[in-house]
Amino acid sequence: MLSGAKFKYIRILKNKKGKLTMYAIVKISGEQFNVNPSEKLYVPHIQSEVGDILTFNDVLLYANETAVKVGNPFLSNSSVVVKVLGHVKDDKVIVFKKKRRKGYRVKRGHRQLYTQIEISSING
Repeated sequence: MLSGAKFKYIRILKNKKGKLTMYAIVKISGEQFNVNPSEKLYVPHIQSEVGDILTFNDVLLYANETAVKVGNPFLSNSSVVVKVLGHVKDDKVIVFKKKRRKGYRVKRGHRQLYTQIEISSING
């Protein structure tokens, strides 16, 4: 019997024709992302200029058409190369605090910063 605590299930991605595709799970700014080559995604803000090429070495899992490699916790000699496309802000989140019958009302807003990146290559 397989126990969920002892075994980690690996999701194998397939394209529309049923063939296995290359992907990796990489740690960027403290969060884990499942990335494919030439994919665009938004990650928490990274201090870099638009057009910069960045390399992330914190690869937790790498899978291609033939094999799956799992790191403990990270894979050595694996990296993900990305290109910074731009910086954007998320929608405003309103924080409203109130204490009834006391006349206390505070309204504040917050917009989270994100960086849009494109995955150039996955080196496994």
